[in-house]
Amino acid sequence: MAELEPLTITAIMFLSMLVLMAMGAPLALALMISGMGSAYLMFGPGGLDLLLASAYSAMDNFLLVSLPLFIFMGLVLERSGITDALFDMIHKWMGSIPGGLGVGTVLICALIAAMAGVSGAATVSLGIIALPAMLKRGYHKRLVTGTIMAGGALGFLIPPSVLMIVYAFLARESVGKLFAAGLMPGLMLAGIYMAYILIRCRLNPELGPAAPAQERFTVREKLQSLRHVIAPGLLVVTVLGCIIGGVTSPSEASAVGAGGALLIAAMRGKLSWKLLRYVMLNTTKITGMLIWIAIAAVFFSRIYMGLGAGMIISDMIHDFALSPYTVILFMLLSFFLLGMFLDDFAILFITVPLYVPIVRELGFDTTWFAVLFILSMQSAYLTPPFGYNLFYMRSVAPKSISIIDIYRSALPYVGLQILGLALIVAFPGIALWLPSVLF
Repeated sequence: MAELEPLTITAIMFLSMLVLMAMGAPLALALMISGMGSAYLMFGPGGLDLLLASAYSAMDNFLLVSLPLFIFMGLVLERSGITDALFDMIHKWMGSIPGGLGVGTVLICALIAAMAGVSGAATVSLGIIALPAMLKRGYHKRLVTGTIMAGGALGFLIPPSVLMIVYAFLARESVGKLFAAGLMPGLMLAGIYMAYILIRCRLNPELGPAAPAQERFTVREKLQSLRHVIAPGLLVVTVLGCIIGGVTSPSEASAVGAGGALLIAAMRGKLSWKLLRYVMLNTTKITGMLIWIAIAAVFFSRIYMGLGAGMIISDMIHDFALSPYTVILFMLLSFFLLGMFLDDFAILFITVPLYVPIVRELGFDTTWFAVLFILSMQSAYLTPPFGYNLFYMRSVAPKSISIIDIYRSALPYVGLQILGLALIVAFPGIALWLPSVLF
């Protein structure tokens, strides 16, 4: 077994992991069993000692403290009814424009992304609130579902992003630098979505009709509705400002965010033991899942790299004389293909330890590559058959919207995400300008 070629080792480890996942095993268990089996076969019983070392290595990072606190912050804000208030504000300001509610939905998704840090929060909450409201006003079902799913995926790029925090932990990158790098691409992508909606509704107003005259509002009513965005806006600016400005560490800023979220919930009269119980239980569940995946993935990658299999890609680059940008394109293609079958954290833990050293060796900026990875994960959340936002939408959509409708509604936005990805590949400054200014 010790004589096996790296390509054979790769096939054994990854196929065994995929088979276990196809049988219904959780990702952490699949990674753990595959890693333990390979370690035992290659190194004997002593190879299992790597599991203890990997567990210590995975936990010995103060950055992980910020994970449960950012998750806590997002869940508190989600349950405090802010989404309802924000949609009401958008309806008053933009309902009179063809496609205006769609554009407003993207804006709300961007705001929720900055408050929650995860994709599911915006997709589910707007699926419950905005979806029926927009359908009632005559918006086409595919335009509505596609907009909500794509807007929800902005949670990956717009900081504070939980996926970025875990990426920084694995790649040993600065969280503040990644947050700064993700901000401009996230806003650019939101702008691309909004331009697409406005153009489509201008060409075909039936897709997103303007609100009737009786639903138009005065300037005073519009200005009064802005009060709903003041508190969450201040919280987001404070948290991001503390991290990007170097005032606090990400862990300390996450504590500020969690405390601020509780204060906002109290101000809105939503703070209760029921809310706290829900938030703390779900924070524990999500954090526990991520920690177990982190331990198993670090162990799996250590075994894989220790066997010398990590040299496969380097050897292929040398043997086929691939250009650096060709290698990057193949990596992005692998993200796209894996995203059809695995979730974002699975792809993160499997590929980042392998790809980042190669990206660094090729002379590319690893912060730029981090943005490419995060943007690829947005596409993964919208690509069938295993796009998470497709499932989130199916769980809240009415029966009149079929799974085929949901799949078809996602395709234009996947194309827009690929356009955004191409722009960042062609113009790295979109991602790197703000970090270069701040750091």
